[in-house]
Amino acid sequence: MAQIFYLRCSTDEQAESGLGLEAQRAAIVKAVGEPDATFSDEGLSGSNPRRPGLLGALEALHAGDTLIVARRDRLARDTYLALWIEKEAKRRGAAIISAAGEGNGDDPAAQLMRTLVDAFATYERQMIGARTAAAFAVKRQKGEKCGGAHVPFGYRLNADGQTLAEDPNEQRVLSLIQRLREEGESLRAIGAHLKAKGYTSRKGTTAWHPQTLKQIIDRQAYKVAS
Repeated sequence: MAQIFYLRCSTDEQAESGLGLEAQRAAIVKAVGEPDATFSDEGLSGSNPRRPGLLGALEALHAGDTLIVARRDRLARDTYLALWIEKEAKRRGAAIISAAGEGNGDDPAAQLMRTLVDAFATYERQMIGARTAAAFAVKRQKGEKCGGAHVPFGYRLNADGQTLAEDPNEQRVLSLIQRLREEGESLRAIGAHLKAKGYTSRKGTTAWHPQTLKQIIDRQAYKVAS
């Protein structure tokens, strides 16, 4: 009957008080004692189902074991993903416990509490995303850089290091991507079309990943809607 710790910290959360991996571990140890094994994911979102640490923790579970997190939102920030993790643990005969005491147990009240906590974690993630997107939209309208060293595809950084200007070559590719999407082409089909035309991504390769194209399309859609 092993105690398996799972710790997670996303990039945006690393600087926030109480969310660091060490702080999470300390909170769990205080609640249940030392672990038999610890798995962690640093810099990964709670909505990401392919976290190496999470998958490793689930694989390590056996009948009678307990998977322990500091808080439920460390497990997942997506309602459906949280439910899948619960089912995977149960399938292995293991239980999941929050050191913060959120919905521990199998009675109806505990199950309801877990559902509510998971739903609020999902809502909070979506609100953070919406606020970030809104802030970036305002910056783009002002011609400013949208944080860090990242410059949106279709633009280049001006000499002042702060404001943006349209990149003619990337704008042509951007227009093509939008047109193909409006015509109903899939992300993979768009990537294949760009590759056939010899257009390169920011990484200098003709291989266009579907997720990269989705981010470009979503960013433009938000810009139009703003």
